[in-house]
Amino acid sequence: MRSRIYIDGYNLALDKGTGVATYARNLSFRLGALGAEVGVLYGTRASPSRNELIREIAFFDNRVGDASALLRWLRNTRRTLMGPLGEYATRIPVTGSVISTTYESRMPHFDHLWNVENGFNLAHNAFKVYGRPVSVTMPRPPHIMHWTYPLPMRIPGAKNIYCLHDLVPLRLPYTTLDNKRRYYKMNRQIVQKADHIVTVSEASRQDIINLLGADPEKVTNTYQAVELPRKFTDKPVNEAQDEIRGSFGLEWKKYFLFFGAIEPKKNVGRMIEAYLSSGTDLPLVLVGKKAWQSEEELKLIFDDHIRYQVQEGSILRQRSKIILLDYAPFRLLISLIRGAKAAMFPSLYEGFGLPALEAMKLGTPVLTSNTSSLPEVVGDSAITIDPYDVRAMTEAIRALDTDAELRGWLEDAGPKRAALFSNEAYDKRLREVYTRLGATLGEEGEAAAQ
Repeated sequence: MRSRIYIDGYNLALDKGTGVATYARNLSFRLGALGAEVGVLYGTRASPSRNELIREIAFFDNRVGDASALLRWLRNTRRTLMGPLGEYATRIPVTGSVISTTYESRMPHFDHLWNVENGFNLAHNAFKVYGRPVSVTMPRPPHIMHWTYPLPMRIPGAKNIYCLHDLVPLRLPYTTLDNKRRYYKMNRQIVQKADHIVTVSEASRQDIINLLGADPEKVTNTYQAVELPRKFTDKPVNEAQDEIRGSFGLEWKKYFLFFGAIEPKKNVGRMIEAYLSSGTDLPLVLVGKKAWQSEEELKLIFDDHIRYQVQEGSILRQRSKIILLDYAPFRLLISLIRGAKAAMFPSLYEGFGLPALEAMKLGTPVLTSNTSSLPEVVGDSAITIDPYDVRAMTEAIRALDTDAELRGWLEDAGPKRAALFSNEAYDKRLREVYTRLGATLGEEGEAAAQ
């Protein structure tokens, strides 16, 4: 009998991808490859119904529904107050009646789906009131519930393990909007009561032990696998060149690239300062949604004396030095990464730093930070600098711009380093954790088709 291992869809349900969503989706496919029966628990706004077709329709409908705002508020308030009684998950049938092709690129691998109406928001609200997690009841609970994010939820009858990717709100409190006291209390409670904690780097593991007082034997670093769809990565170069030229007006290997959320942790402000100081003639492309304090990070490029250099939109004008894109479809993003002269990722702190490794896997030279998890992930196959040292970053950009031999070495070393974070290595680490918790998994299985 296959062990039932479920994950949450907390980040999978977001309209635009996040690093945690990538982690969750990849994890679902690896669970399938390991031979587990995979379930995904969502917390969307879809209301439960006795009609299976309506449940399927509601799951793929991103609107709130017909209920008035007042009725929704009253219902959510009542459920929050009844938080100690727990919630009940409803099975979501996926029969193919709804044409869901639009969502294929961000759907996980699954054997079945579950949903608790607005469950994640309700769990956080209940934790504010009662200071304890919400229990979610299922007709047939999993053997292991792998929460991909620290959520105040648990499933009775299952082994509950939680992935804590990093503790940025505690290490760099000025870079996030979290209520720090509540965040600390919730994560302390999680590490005390969870059956196991997993994380994605040794740097994060030490933070969890040192800052939250976790038992070292209870915290396992599984790292992550870096996998990208071959239909995008193996696209002929001439096709990728046509895509970035036609979509963005960019020429192959004649621009620098940053991709990720524009927020204080990503250090975009210092990166822009270093880029402008470098004197390069090549444009800088920023791909990412504007998050909290993005105006502060971008304020330099909107000063009146250099405003002419910035273009917001898809086509790069002749005089523009910086192009801002809120979003690029994944297939185009892969081409953008492949076509960049170098990718810049000078983050102040990362639990893993997946974008840096993705760029390395695609053979694009990387400039990144020498802090947190990044040195253990990129090794000596990327240029690493002190992310607070603008001068060092400026010199690194100049080196990448002018030194063809350096770029050639990085283009060759990057894919070799990324290969260390293979599916096979990730599967081995996951299997060890699950077996330790009593799961029965087969030997190396065939990878679930992505």
